[in-house]
Amino acid sequence: MADAREPVREDERPLEAPREHVLAGTRGRLAVRAWPRPRPRYVALVVHGYGEHAGRYDEVARVLGAHGAAVYGPDHVGHGRSAGERVLIEDFEDVVSDVHRVAESARSAHPGLPLVLIGHSMGGLIAARYAQRYGSELTALVLSGPVIGAWELPGRLLALEEIPDTPISPAALSRDPAVGAAYAADPLVWHGPMKRPTVEAFARTLETVAEGGDAGPVPVLWLHGDDDRLVPLTGSRPGVERLAGGALTERIYPDARHEVFHETNRTEVFTHLTSFLDTALPD
Repeated sequence: MADAREPVREDERPLEAPREHVLAGTRGRLAVRAWPRPRPRYVALVVHGYGEHAGRYDEVARVLGAHGAAVYGPDHVGHGRSAGERVLIEDFEDVVSDVHRVAESARSAHPGLPLVLIGHSMGGLIAARYAQRYGSELTALVLSGPVIGAWELPGRLLALEEIPDTPISPAALSRDPAVGAAYAADPLVWHGPMKRPTVEAFARTLETVAEGGDAGPVPVLWLHGDDDRLVPLTGSRPGVERLAGGALTERIYPDARHEVFHETNRTEVFTHLTSFLDTALPD
């Protein structure tokens, strides 16, 4: 007897496993992770934070994939599987150029699709500068716990003769202890001290973004935990508001820590993310 079941629609097939490929970055090999999906309706580019790597965003990438995105995430220079001395970033303009190179590669694979940029923490600083340089190419910008505005850490560290070896506490990331445990055990995460040239680059780029104008008409979603002790939201607020230029949606989560995509209420965060994208993306 013939199978009378309806065929599975192409856009309802299970998402494929992530893949990795390499591009030529401004300072050497750039490792890029891709989460493909059949017939995507937009491209999402995930920009990770300091000392980590794109592989930590598998869950949010799968949420975006189920929402219709082909997702890409580079490991920045000196991070993850990319080339370079660990956590050494001498010029964030080079990192922005690398992210743009990934965007160009993704858009060539998916011509004509809208592009969404999602930056977390240091990745928020990179995404903000990207929006200033290439905002006309973006359909939406999402900033999660972004290093922007009045972030005081670089000034405090640069005032010291020697930067102390005080790595990020895993408990500062999320109220979910499994997140901290996985972070502490991850061999691709940097657990050592910050390096002075990187801190100097942070300070310069904070000033550049502050002076670089807004992101134009691109809609901006700002996600932040109100118990974020690594990047306090009161410091981020003036930078986010200046960048957004009025087209701003904010979601502040009570008691949430730095990584809202990994928080105990992440289902709520993902709902806010996809709802925002539904309003920002063309029909």
